[in-house]
Amino acid sequence: MKSCQVVITNASGLHARPATFFIQKANSYRCSIWIEKDERKVNAKSLLGVLSLGIAKGMSVTLSADGQDEELALQGLQALINSGFSE
Repeated sequence: MKSCQVVITNASGLHARPATFFIQKANSYRCSIWIEKDERKVNAKSLLGVLSLGIAKGMSVTLSADGQDEELALQGLQALINSGFSE
């Protein structure tokens, strides 16, 4: 299992459209992926789970992945977050 911490930089955080892009990217990997904020950990492949965290701009979250493509998953999700979801 690997994990990393990232800061959400886009204006709307992980709400609606950006969360959908995040979920789609997470679902493109075979490994299990979780996102954690303030000791709440949810499945990063679940839209309702991600939205329930209420992640806004400037917040730090921890991504964890476990499985055969865990390294690629974390790199891909970090790149998506760092791109600001093209907003």
